[in-house]
Amino acid sequence: MSRRAQFLEVLGIPTEWVPRKPMGAPQDAAAEPDRPAVVLAESEAIAESVLAPEAAEAQAPVAVALVPELEDPAPSPSIAEPARTASVPDREAAIATMGWPALDAAVAACTACGLCETRTNTVFGVGDREAEWMLVGEAPGENEDLQGEPFVGQAGKLLDNMLGSLGLARGRNVFIANVLKCRPPGNRNPEPAEVAQCEPFLKRQIALVRPRVIVVLGRFAAQSLLRTATPIGKLRGTVHSYEGIPVVVTYHPAYLLRTLTDKARAWEDLCLAREVHDRAGAQA
Repeated sequence: MSRRAQFLEVLGIPTEWVPRKPMGAPQDAAAEPDRPAVVLAESEAIAESVLAPEAAEAQAPVAVALVPELEDPAPSPSIAEPARTASVPDREAAIATMGWPALDAAVAACTACGLCETRTNTVFGVGDREAEWMLVGEAPGENEDLQGEPFVGQAGKLLDNMLGSLGLARGRNVFIANVLKCRPPGNRNPEPAEVAQCEPFLKRQIALVRPRVIVVLGRFAAQSLLRTATPIGKLRGTVHSYEGIPVVVTYHPAYLLRTLTDKARAWEDLCLAREVHDRAGAQA
């Protein structure tokens, strides 16, 4: 193996890499960009010190000067990550001041997490924006992603029946939203970073609606909204609070479609929510 091949191997540079062509030589459009000649010279100097320590003593001052630069290079402007236009507190503060039109537009244009790359539509929410009831689910599924509306399909039909039992209807005195506004691929559970990016949107929706009661649908939505790891079985039957608004936890409609025996428990939860709503109305 030649000395040049040896120092390339030590530095971890692919063997097919070639040094910069002489000034004015034609460039191959399909080839990767050449590494700057100054980097090549510095790399050769360090490689020589690694391969032949006894010959490097005279070059020691140069090697010492070069090592920090090669170990911790400054990112190239062409490959560095784009700077954020606003810090996290600034983003949350901006969302906290938005009205409905601005908030709707911000959700539709959001690229804060990777879910924007796989979504078909954002799912902002639907219903009466001055409702006394607010329902919060986990995240859009496949049908919701296609239609841009929460709780459609069979689970949506069951939810509409649940609302009807309370004298409510989609768009009449109820607003329905999700913790996440974009569908996680494969309907997987949302990741903490995704929830953190979407939380300011939901928080602002709740602040704008100002409901008398929030009904949380499903384990993940309950644990995310209430910031707890408590199982849903222990969260049910108790009145919780979010930003000063009473919260009642019940099962997700999709779960109830698979577990018919828990429909009776879901009805108990809705009755509790109705009591909380009526009590809040009497105190208003």
